Amino acid sequence: MNKPVNGISNSVNAASNANAEKDDLEQAVLAYGRPREAKAAPKTVHPEIDRLFNSPEAKAIKEEICAVGWKLWMRSYVDGNGGNISCRIGENAVLCTPTLLSKIDLKPEHLCLVDMEGNQLAGELPRTSEVFLHLEIYKHVPQAKAVVHCHPPHATAYAITGCIPPSAVIPEFDVFVGSVAITQYETPGTKQFAETVIPFVQDHNSVLLGNHGIVCWADTPTHAEWYAENLETYCWTLLISNQLGVPYAKIPPAKEQDLLAIKKRLGLPDARFRLKEEMSSHIPERPGTIALAPQDPHANRQSSAVTVRRDEIEAIVKTAVDAAIAALKPK
Repeated sequence: MNKPVNGISNSVNAASNANAEKDDLEQAVLAYGRPREAKAAPKTVHPEIDRLFNSPEAKAIKEEICAVGWKLWMRSYVDGNGGNISCRIGENAVLCTPTLLSKIDLKPEHLCLVDMEGNQLAGELPRTSEVFLHLEIYKHVPQAKAVVHCHPPHATAYAITGCIPPSAVIPEFDVFVGSVAITQYETPGTKQFAETVIPFVQDHNSVLLGNHGIVCWADTPTHAEWYAENLETYCWTLLISNQLGVPYAKIPPAKEQDLLAIKKRLGLPDARFRLKEEMSSHIPERPGTIALAPQDPHANRQSSAVTVRRDEIEAIVKTAVDAAIAALKPK
C-alpha cells in the first residue's frame, strides 16, 4: 500500500504529475500544429475585457506589435510561423501574437489577450503556445512591459553551441545588452521551458535559449526588438572578425566601467553589476576568443565549457600531421 504524503497517496500524486506532464506536452504541440481536439479561442468576451482589448491604447500597441513582427521577418529573425511577441497592458492582461501565423502576415485583428496564467480572454485566433515564457519574465521583472522571442541565425548559432559572446568589445552593445546568459534546453511551450529564464531575468534583458533562439524584454515591443537586433548584429560581427585571423581589441577595463556607469543610469540590467570592478568581464580569456563558457545565475563561469580558437585547432592539427609524417619517414 502507498503511504500517504501530506494526506495524498503516492499513487494520486503520481497520477497528478502524469496529468500535468501530459497537459504541458499538449501545450508544446501547439507550437507545431493544432490538433482537432485543441481548445479554441473564446467565443464570448466579457464586456470589460472587450473594452480593454479594443481600447485606443490597445489598438496602438497591436499596431506596434505588427510592425515589430514585420521587422523580425524582414531581418530573417523568424521563419515559418516562428517567434512570438507580447506586451503587458494591465496588471492581469497581456497582448500576444497567435500561434501558427507568420509574422509577415500579422495584423492587429490577429492578436490575442491573455491573463497572467496564460488563459485566453479575447482574440479570434489561439494564442501562442510559448506565452508562458513571456509570463515568467513579466512575473519576475515588474519593469518588463514587452517581450520578443525569435531565432536570428548568428545569435542562435551561439545558443546551439552552448556558448555566449564576450562583453567589452563594442560600446553600443555593452550599454544596451552587455552580459548575455544562456539557458539549458527544454521543450518549447512547456512549463519547464518557460522557467529556464527565471535565474537570469534580474541581471539580463537578453537571453540565449539553449538549442532554440533568443528572448529579449524591454519597456516597449519596439525596444525589445532593438535588443534582438543588437544581440544578433553583435554575434554576426564577432563571427566575421574571427575570419580576419587576428584577435579583436577589448575595451580597456576603466572604459568598460564608464559604459557600465552609463548603463546603470539608464536603468538597464547587467550581471557585471554584481562583480567587483577588477573582475568585471575580464575574467581570464584567450585573446580573440569569440565564444565563452556560459555564466551561471551568479555570474560564475562554468568550468564544463571549453573555448578554442581556430588558430589553436589548426596548430593542433599541424602538430599531429607533422608527427605522423615524421613517423613514416625511414630511419
